[in-house]
Amino acid sequence: MFTEKANEIFNRVIADYHRHDDVDRPEANPYAGGSMEQLLYRKCWIDTVQWHLEDIIRDPDIDPVRALEIKRRIDRSNQERTDMVEHIDALLADRYRDVEVRSDARINTETPAWAIDRLSILALKIYHMARETERTDVDAAHLEACRRKLDVLVSQQSDLSTAIEELFEDIAAGRRYMKTYRQMKMYNDPALNPVLYARKK
Repeated sequence: MFTEKANEIFNRVIADYHRHDDVDRPEANPYAGGSMEQLLYRKCWIDTVQWHLEDIIRDPDIDPVRALEIKRRIDRSNQERTDMVEHIDALLADRYRDVEVRSDARINTETPAWAIDRLSILALKIYHMARETERTDVDAAHLEACRRKLDVLVSQQSDLSTAIEELFEDIAAGRRYMKTYRQMKMYNDPALNPVLYARKK
């Protein structure tokens, strides 16, 4: 199944990253360029690095200049994440381009790749919550709370995986159709962000 492979890749990414736990270490993607596997690995690598950048920037003692550098890096990462989702959706749309869509077909609330995006984030949440359950510097109440949260996350991952597989089945059968949209993030565009285009006047 698609999601079984995706979750396997996401877990590999997270394990690969945590061998060094360094936001500046280059990605070592083992999959062929342009393949779905390569895109899923890249997508989760972006998410994993950004996860740790978000941790770093919340240090109350961080140097303000360093914080601004990280914030702008996070902004670039968010744009790259969006671009990757749209790339994955384009591949999936091509996969189903010859499907005969039924007259009563319905559209989903999100595209398949945005659901896959949530699956990638869930893999990160599960990894880090599991680490919380292994800490020796916290009390039993913290550990138990984290174990309960971990159970919910694992259940959510299973449910989301099932929902994605069912969405693929419906698209393949013409019961649902997918449309791809550009996110059109305005704050990254110097032609659309008023703070940026005002500087040109």
